Amino acid sequence: MCELLAMSSRYPASVSFSLEEFARRGGMSGPHKDGWGIAFYEQGDVMLVREANSAATSPCVEFIRQQRYPSSIIIAHVRQATVGINALKNTQPFARELGGRMHVFAHNGDLAGIRTNPDFPLGMFHPVGETDSEWSFCHLMHMMQGLWLPRTALPSLDRRFQVIAAFARKIQPLGPANFVYSDGEYLFAHGHKRTQPGREGFHAPGLHWLCRTCSPGTRHVAISGLSFDPATRVPQQKALLVASVPLTDERWTPLKEGEIQVFKGGEPVSV
Repeated sequence: MCELLAMSSRYPASVSFSLEEFARRGGMSGPHKDGWGIAFYEQGDVMLVREANSAATSPCVEFIRQQRYPSSIIIAHVRQATVGINALKNTQPFARELGGRMHVFAHNGDLAGIRTNPDFPLGMFHPVGETDSEWSFCHLMHMMQGLWLPRTALPSLDRRFQVIAAFARKIQPLGPANFVYSDGEYLFAHGHKRTQPGREGFHAPGLHWLCRTCSPGTRHVAISGLSFDPATRVPQQKALLVASVPLTDERWTPLKEGEIQVFKGGEPVSV
């Protein structure tokens, strides 16, 4: 199965260790060699970098690690191809504009029959590639259209959550439906089920999350999986990681099957 990684932080941060470990899963310590991508939110827009090659051997991954692009919301994905050829058009994350905002989505699992299912219309959004993941994202954007257009006021978190929850319920019967999604303000994570070591079939948890806090002013500000610029004098930094499997030996919180968590500023948000 594919691997997901996402981050939400109070102040812009850069991914260091997690991206390296994530890349190793993309062809070294895992079988995910069919492409990778990462999206960085910055001032309402998204810098999206994707390749159809293995993340584990990509010079571009090393370049991103060295550049340390700061962002408060990051979504990444490494692909194990099951539907669609190994090509850039089938590489996640996917991004679309709606209501003057960039929306980013990455999915883990197979959604059998979604492309021919009349219950999943696309409206004005259409996939570029062949994956069921992109088709499901286009359908989510179609469901979201009523919230974001016309652009008179931002939809409430409750209304956004209701649409995402309805979308999750629709895709769950089709197969593993783990996904992360962001509208640039909130990060949403839906945990479903995935393959588990030593067990047959698909079982929960499909996603895990970890919240870490650090204080500035030290020479090396260490948060497992993240790195921060120690010269940046900000109040207490908070960061939260979401991943398909725990990336460190710390105690990660598993999402229950069908659970949706909302994050903002490095913390869970109650809906």
